[in-house]
Amino acid sequence: GSPFALSVSFKAPHVQDSDIRQFLYDSAYIDLYKDVNIPVPVNADSSYWEAFPDFFKKNNEARRRWAIRFSTMEKYQTSVKGYYRLIYGIDVVLGRIRETLKKNRQEENTVIMLMGDNGFYLAEHGLAGKWYAHEESIRVPLIIYDPRLKVKLRGQKMEQMVLNIDVAPTILDLAKLHIPEIMDGKSVKPIMYGESVNWRDSFLFEHLFVHEKIPRSEGVIKKNRKYVRFLVDEPGNEWLFDLDANPDETINYADSDSYKSMKEDLIEEMNELINSAKK
Repeated sequence: GSPFALSVSFKAPHVQDSDIRQFLYDSAYIDLYKDVNIPVPVNADSSYWEAFPDFFKKNNEARRRWAIRFSTMEKYQTSVKGYYRLIYGIDVVLGRIRETLKKNRQEENTVIMLMGDNGFYLAEHGLAGKWYAHEESIRVPLIIYDPRLKVKLRGQKMEQMVLNIDVAPTILDLAKLHIPEIMDGKSVKPIMYGESVNWRDSFLFEHLFVHEKIPRSEGVIKKNRKYVRFLVDEPGNEWLFDLDANPDETINYADSDSYKSMKEDLIEEMNELINSAKK
């Protein structure tokens, strides 16, 4: 058949913000996870919300949504199961797409990429939604299925920091098309095919959207550490996380003397990234 590109954008697993039920999954999946008790994340303990500075806790949209979705054990179980049922529904549709490719004899030369556009707090840090730089919020799925890959290269979980700006260059590369210079991202095809490639070890995080209930922030994210500053002149407006020492991000090291030089290095790197982004 002729070459084709198909983009399928799911609304699921997004919340229906205006509906009290929030997670509106297909009723066919109502029995899924029925007898399962979903464990609450370690970093969902109320003490972690309480530890945030006053400016962050004041009128925070992520906390308002937490109250609707996760503030009781019953709400937590209902919300997370609803969220998982929505994701299951996407799996079902993906299965149908793969069946159709098979039927049309296109399964051997069609690459499938599955990605999400943002992470999602499920009560971690006492929050819901996204918008902030915790791992739960900024990590997104990216799964690439390429039937042409050698068996030994399949099923690998790669550790490189890939961003959503890398998706378009990757698609162009897989289609053997030119990647324009103006594109910010890089093709991940060499990583998939086991080639050694010079890759980023940090990226600029920005949430500069103006919203009265979501404090704006920017920072630098590395594999095992991150620095974030909120664009408010208030005490506690900096976060410094050391993911090696504290992967759940429950300790903010921004004011710790022993992290002073790490913090200075990260601020310098963040400023360099901001300046290069302006060029």
